[in-house]
Amino acid sequence: MDYKEALDIQEKLLEMRQQDKVGDVLLLVEHPPVLTLGRNGAHSNILLTTQELTENGVKTYEVGRGGDITYHGPGQIVGYPIIDLSNYGKDIKDFVWKIEEVFIKLLHTQYKITAHREDDKNRGVWVGNNKITAIGIAVKRWVTMHGFAFNVNTQLEHFRWINPCGITDKGVTSLHKLLGYEMDYEKVNQLVIKYFCEVFATNYETVDLKTILGSN
Repeated sequence: MDYKEALDIQEKLLEMRQQDKVGDVLLLVEHPPVLTLGRNGAHSNILLTTQELTENGVKTYEVGRGGDITYHGPGQIVGYPIIDLSNYGKDIKDFVWKIEEVFIKLLHTQYKITAHREDDKNRGVWVGNNKITAIGIAVKRWVTMHGFAFNVNTQLEHFRWINPCGITDKGVTSLHKLLGYEMDYEKVNQLVIKYFCEVFATNYETVDLKTILGSN
């Protein structure tokens, strides 16, 4: 899905969640190559020229989440939780901790990969010195948007276009790189749903977004 299309859906769902017209929603998408720059981002962390970005068909968006520059692209599971934190103690740090926990548990339980958190400055999930899941959120009237990017079969060479999250002394990795074979993307997608629901202690149902958004 095009990034701007997903952003428009997020913003509409955010408003609907604030008005209690829908329950909590987790959007899972895969984007064509795109760069997003958070509130604290620096354009100097984009290492390609405007012409080179154009030649590679890469769009850049400035968005209202925390964090710096992030890459999204094929083979990456991008998740956008639209969640009312009023039901989770209005605790933003705990919300981010829970997202990290989803991937720490998934990686350990399913693939025997030991992952960890860093400090508050470098949020996300790491394997050794390499980030496998980036996290950047926004919270508006206690409802979240934006979210996480989990590298599954991601083309890691594309991260050379940027200083990921503004960090220059650490790297990035993916499930494909760690395990040495291409992953079944849809299977991993289902695992993300499973562990997300487990960590957030909730059940889920698949819904048709067109039905939800059509009347709003």
